[in-house]
Amino acid sequence: MVRVTITQVAAHAGVSVASASRALNGRVASAKTVAKVQHAAQELGYIADAAAQSLKRGRTNQLAYAVADIGNPVHVEMMTAIERVVSGSGYRLVMSSMGTSSSSVDVVRELGRGYVDGMILSPQRVTDELLAVLAKTPVPVVVLGRLPAGTGLDTVPADSFTAMHLVVEHLVAEGRADIAFVNGPADTTPGAFRRDGFAAAAAAHPALTVRSLEAENFTITAGYAAARRVLHEDRRPDAIVAANDLIGIGALRAAEDLGLAVPEDLTVTGVDNTELADVIRPGLTSVDLGARERGRLAAELLLARITEPERAVRTAAVPPALVVRGSSRAHTSNPAHAFDHNNGRAG
Repeated sequence: MVRVTITQVAAHAGVSVASASRALNGRVASAKTVAKVQHAAQELGYIADAAAQSLKRGRTNQLAYAVADIGNPVHVEMMTAIERVVSGSGYRLVMSSMGTSSSSVDVVRELGRGYVDGMILSPQRVTDELLAVLAKTPVPVVVLGRLPAGTGLDTVPADSFTAMHLVVEHLVAEGRADIAFVNGPADTTPGAFRRDGFAAAAAAHPALTVRSLEAENFTITAGYAAARRVLHEDRRPDAIVAANDLIGIGALRAAEDLGLAVPEDLTVTGVDNTELADVIRPGLTSVDLGARERGRLAAELLLARITEPERAVRTAAVPPALVVRGSSRAHTSNPAHAFDHNNGRAG
């Protein structure tokens, strides 16, 4: 199909190209000219080039949400909250995947070349190359995660450090004494902070026996493989702390395959409190990091940055909450376990 050009519309209407452009873009033109041009455009089947118009206006009315793992349900929750905020402000939200550190850099570069008016990023790894690209990005950026101090970007970090304290305190209260921490890759931002948070929380209880191992990634399959490894050790742990819900669900499946009763023989906890944690049986005890609230805050920060480019850099925090389910307590009447957030640390 041959695309009709504005030059053809102008010729068909008997006006100049400049007059046709003004008429089609709502700029100053006589009512007679507008009517003639719109009639010609309709007859010829003219469709405006949105990309060209965006370049002329200097805006696209689009915002991007770029994530490292598009299959993780926590990102779907964040996206839902982000979309609700931005659509109410007249923007369209587009989603992009940036799985590896190199593709993260490529995605940021591409999105910054006039395709969007701003972006929200949730990278798994923050490299020097990514930071260098972010520093040069011509559109506003908000990061769902933690960045080094002085980067000059608005952030909404997850408080993984406090999350691990919530979990360990709960397991100690439940009488667990041998805890295995199953992390994702520790060279990722969530992996590093959850590793450090677990180590600090465990150190507060010297009588605990603890061990740590890494799953290949933050997925159910990887969590299953890692849990089977630790459950086959000579001294089996009585609790598994998973770095996210997907790893935790993998651990529950491994326990079931090995004939272990949950929570009697083994308790399992996760992080993120996704919908999956509630629908699986037994329900997975998990720390809610406020995915929807963090998504909402990120969207509001981005819109504010677009409106006021020179405003002070902000970091918005959401306190975690532990949601206790059947995977760590057979009979529970209290859905949450208290923790003094003032003693926690964001990460």
